[in-house]
Amino acid sequence: MRLSDNWLALIFIALAAVMIGMTTTFPAFPGQKYGPALFPRILGTGIIVCALLIAYRARQRRSEGAVEPALAFDPVFADRTRLVSFLSIPLSVLAYLLLVDRLGFIPTAFLLLLGLMLWFGVPRLRALAVAVAMTGLMQWFFGSLMRVPLPRGLFMQLVQGG
Repeated sequence: MRLSDNWLALIFIALAAVMIGMTTTFPAFPGQKYGPALFPRILGTGIIVCALLIAYRARQRRSEGAVEPALAFDPVFADRTRLVSFLSIPLSVLAYLLLVDRLGFIPTAFLLLLGLMLWFGVPRLRALAVAVAMTGLMQWFFGSLMRVPLPRGLFMQLVQGG
């Protein structure tokens, strides 16, 4: 299925606006010019800018005579491998949400990154190296540098012996 670019842009703008709106309830950090609301607002603004660019390009195509239905079936997805590839990212996000509290951030992120890279054809050794490096980098950036409490889960209980 293919959603028209105008509808897609509207959906992204609405989601980003909701996300930015939710940041108004985030607490401020005393003595700092920025707090936990900064990054979601930057991300939301970026999503809105990208959505406006999508809508602009759709308008250009329409002015050139291209007709785009609101919803169309894309024959590319008749191939199950492509359909699974398409669904792998949102399913990975869902798997992360369901597993991260039990397993912890490190094993969940590592397994999902490794699985996605192997599915998309990255050579095994490179996929393993990138999964280890990116999991470590994300743990350091969010857990240490940004001081975001990442779920520790079963992994850290096993590592710490308790």
